[in-house]
Amino acid sequence: MNQIAPSELIINNRGAVYHLNLRPEELANTVITVGDPDRVAEISKHFDQIESKFQHREFITHTGTIGKKRISVVSTGIGPDNIDIVLNELDALKNIDFDTRTIKQQLSILTIIRVGTSGSLQADIPVDSFVSSTHGLGLDNLLNFYRHTNNDEEYHILREFIAHTQLNSTTTNPYIASAGTSVLKHFVEGFHTGITVTAPGFYGPQGRVLRLGLSNPDLVDRFTGFRYGNHRITNFEMETSAIYGLGRLLGHHCLSLNAIVANRVRKEFSKDGAAAVEKLILKTLNILSTI
Repeated sequence: MNQIAPSELIINNRGAVYHLNLRPEELANTVITVGDPDRVAEISKHFDQIESKFQHREFITHTGTIGKKRISVVSTGIGPDNIDIVLNELDALKNIDFDTRTIKQQLSILTIIRVGTSGSLQADIPVDSFVSSTHGLGLDNLLNFYRHTNNDEEYHILREFIAHTQLNSTTTNPYIASAGTSVLKHFVEGFHTGITVTAPGFYGPQGRVLRLGLSNPDLVDRFTGFRYGNHRITNFEMETSAIYGLGRLLGHHCLSLNAIVANRVRKEFSKDGAAAVEKLILKTLNILSTI
């Protein structure tokens, strides 16, 4: 089997993968990802035991246990480009032999759950509520650098989305990927469910206007009005589609959970977003500890 060159998979002097600074044994099979590095400690404070803490740049990882469940919490930073780093390195930690630099014959499957914040694109999804994403629809182009295909449902959703929004290659080449159904089924009660749009930025790509005009000024309204069968777009953020797309290609089970801190239709913002995130953390850990 071909060896992966040192320039392609960088392993530091500690024997750890470069960006995450983790060795294979330091990563649990259940991983929670968060954008905000400070949120790692807000989750691990609920662990019964913390076995390790590592940091390199914005990538912080705490691994510990709740009961018999071993969990790693990893901060990704903001945006799909960071997700490209994190998802590939999480997979490498489990599925590449660092000694021989070869892909293992027996592959491992990770459960990866994003716990983040987001803006609602529907009037009936209020601030401080929770969204569990059935699909990630990417405006960021990341997955287009990898070979990927869609199932029939994804293909039709994407086709109708492009027709409805009139997005074309001069702006982006949208892609779509689904949540891991084996994980999603545990996060339905108490959650709104729907399609999450992932943008490559916070201002213009999410329809915000400060001093610069937009090339697609009606884009948010078109997102809100999109329907395909029972599917609609519930929220906007900056990581989900990349997690779903790369996670599925690598064979992992992924889910994105978001506390809604803004409602873009009602023009409202949460009065206590930290409290909403804490409630989502507790709900997520309680469910994870039982599955």
